[in-house]
Amino acid sequence: MATRVVCCIGDTHGFFSKLQNLWSNLEKDIDPLLFQSATIIFLGDYCDRGPDTRKVIDFLIQLPSKYPNQKHVFLSGNHDFAFAAFLHLLPPPPDGSEFSEGWKEYEPSEDREGWYKGDGYENMHLQGRRWAGTIKVKHNTAKGIDYMGSIYDAGPTFESYGVPHGSAGLLFRTDLVKAVPDEHKKFLADLVWVHEEDDVFMKTDDGIKPYKLIAVHAGLEKEKDVKKQLKLLKARDTRVPKVEALSGRKSVWDIPEELRQSPTIVVSGHHAKLHVEGLRLVIDEGGGYEDKPVAAIVLPSMKIIRDTDVLEK
Repeated sequence: MATRVVCCIGDTHGFFSKLQNLWSNLEKDIDPLLFQSATIIFLGDYCDRGPDTRKVIDFLIQLPSKYPNQKHVFLSGNHDFAFAAFLHLLPPPPDGSEFSEGWKEYEPSEDREGWYKGDGYENMHLQGRRWAGTIKVKHNTAKGIDYMGSIYDAGPTFESYGVPHGSAGLLFRTDLVKAVPDEHKKFLADLVWVHEEDDVFMKTDDGIKPYKLIAVHAGLEKEKDVKKQLKLLKARDTRVPKVEALSGRKSVWDIPEELRQSPTIVVSGHHAKLHVEGLRLVIDEGGGYEDKPVAAIVLPSMKIIRDTDVLEK
């Protein structure tokens, strides 16, 4: 019996044509029967930077009806989390606290990042305010490119829904809320923060072996108890102003030691890198850059497929 195929797809960032080409290449490269029954894990960050967030989400929403025998997992990235926060789609903090409690720690950055202060901001999660804000420093020196409206480069997402980005008027949040279709709101509201999958086969030097797989947008914190992390992520605990597993960098790069004891694949996007080392898979070659490809990894073969590949059917 053929081993089930698992495809992990990196950050799309509003690049609809790249997503279409990547999907087409996966369909060409994978045996049709195996592709029809594959598990497809999208690693998050569907919005911002690229021009077609709306089309990307439309495409993703339609997959379950077009490929009914596939299993589709849609992880939340930090950009999707922030988009959902702005639309007031996040679950409330489980302890009954207000989202505004989470602003305090980061208030020194408010002026520079130009946090959103318009309609509906009073009890908005910090990341929603940052997402829709207007950053004063126009150039992102770390990336060598200009910001697109906000610290999250959210301007193109607004425009894909036909709403101009800017904080001059108080109505633009209402305009965006009206412009985002209900099925898109449901998609954003339902995104999971972590996904666990048993019996995922992977090609190794010792042959093809089964592993447990944990998929999470940025990674798991190396120094913290894994069970506690997974519990908070599954509960989508919004008390924290910054969810490290969705938006961390160095703290979530390595596999936690306890997962090395019971070998577990940890797969993420987020880091604007393609990094495959042992059981740590980081699949984000595109990083939201226009000139870089969107990539996927196919298990068990470990083959990397890109939107730029030219494949014969």
